[in-house]
Amino acid sequence: MPNLRIRDAAELLGVSDDTVRRWIDTGALTAQKDDAGRLVIEGRDLAELASANARPPQARLGSASSARNRFPGLVTRVVVDGVMAQVEMQCGPFTVVSLMSSESVRALGLEPGSVAVASVKATTVVVETPQ
Repeated sequence: MPNLRIRDAAELLGVSDDTVRRWIDTGALTAQKDDAGRLVIEGRDLAELASANARPPQARLGSASSARNRFPGLVTRVVVDGVMAQVEMQCGPFTVVSLMSSESVRALGLEPGSVAVASVKATTVVVETPQ
């Protein structure tokens, strides 16, 4: 099982290094010292904490969906080109890009600054690991 340094664990969880250190101090996470004397967290422990603290975003827009992956965010860019449009959203630390019809953009009133939820339901998800 991989061991992760505090800064890497923090980056993966989207929190500060200090937050991870507080979790270690309060016993929410267990850390060991590696061969170089640095605090590391076992990958499995970090995954368990991430799963236990995961909360689906509140659908404040009054909609229901079968899509499990829902990312509330802010529209940052809309490019309309004839029949199709590209809509970019910032959903927390992630950028989500959607291609849709120009008619849909107009019907939804999407423009930079609009609050929206990106719902992702894919049959293919590519998983990569670092080298």
